[in-house]
Amino acid sequence: MQKRTIKITTVDEYISLFPPEVKVLLKQLRKIIRTAAPDAEEVLSYQMPAYKYNGMLIYFAAHKNHIGLYPFKSAIAAFQKELTKYEGAKGTVRFPFDKPLPEKLITKIVKFRVKENLLKAALKKKK
Repeated sequence: MQKRTIKITTVDEYISLFPPEVKVLLKQLRKIIRTAAPDAEEVLSYQMPAYKYNGMLIYFAAHKNHIGLYPFKSAIAAFQKELTKYEGAKGTVRFPFDKPLPEKLITKIVKFRVKENLLKAALKKKK
């Protein structure tokens, strides 16, 4: 049997694909990111919600039992201590569906990425 893939074009469409309890978390995460980076452009990249601000800023995606947040390796390293209670990898952190999202931590991560992208953009201009 062939697997069907749905081509989504907006973050709203992406969120609509999930059960109500997951939608709540996705909407909350979206609001946290948009509040922390109000000038970021919301896009879909790799069929996931993503935000651009002087380059890619952050991605997120819902999975079977968690929401994956993809803030790049630099942010994972910068917040390593605070992220120890969450599973993850070099460039990702997993927030389980059965626990509240750590709003303050996510806000700090997003703001860190904004500053990082602004610095990269400024250095690029100097060259």
